[in-house]
Amino acid sequence: MNSTPAGDEQSRDNSIDFSMVLASAVHDMKNSLGMLLNSIDELRSDHEASLGESSRFNTLQYEAERMHNDLVQLLGIYRLGENNLSAHIEEHFVPDFLSEHVARHTPLLQGLGIEYAVEAEDINGFFDDDLLTGVLNNTINNAIRYTRSRILLTACERDGYLVIGVEDDGQGYPESMQHTGTPNFKSLDFNSGSTSLGLFFASSVARLHREGERGGSIHLHNGGRLGGGVFEIWLP
Repeated sequence: MNSTPAGDEQSRDNSIDFSMVLASAVHDMKNSLGMLLNSIDELRSDHEASLGESSRFNTLQYEAERMHNDLVQLLGIYRLGENNLSAHIEEHFVPDFLSEHVARHTPLLQGLGIEYAVEAEDINGFFDDDLLTGVLNNTINNAIRYTRSRILLTACERDGYLVIGVEDDGQGYPESMQHTGTPNFKSLDFNSGSTSLGLFFASSVARLHREGERGGSIHLHNGGRLGGGVFEIWLP
């Protein structure tokens, strides 16, 4: 008869699922940063005259927003790894959806002197608004970082897909980042300072949207209406 030493049983009882611990900590940090961002919005509203054009205050808001987006993506990727991330598809009027997202970033855009616009066809789309919100918040935040002075959100129907784009008038994507499809998680480079984690999250969200044999994808290229970088997410 085999017996299990008491020490081994105690070891199993005390074992820690470190990924779960990290996910819980990330979730708490995300919520705290969300509260911080709300406080920043209130401060800007209450002290617009003194804070509206403050470069330090704008940097504070931008970096807090960027960290919040990163944490949202990390949680999404964790859930994806646990096979616990799915898309809850609902119908949305696309121009209103995009206008709401621009409104969220408007105080920071105005504080930084960045012009912005939405050019969307009057169409409905079928997508998970929470997942797409995470993608757009990160993409707009990146556009804020790299643009010179203008950002444009677009939406149209193309080849049976809803195509939502974020364009800027910056220098554009380097050739190594321009692609169509899905970056591989194994290709993420944590030593380069640019992991493309946001692109992996965006492509994962796109692939969760399916209609029959067709799935979503992301497209990165340069040009567009503003001559800089163009991020597109294609949803069936």
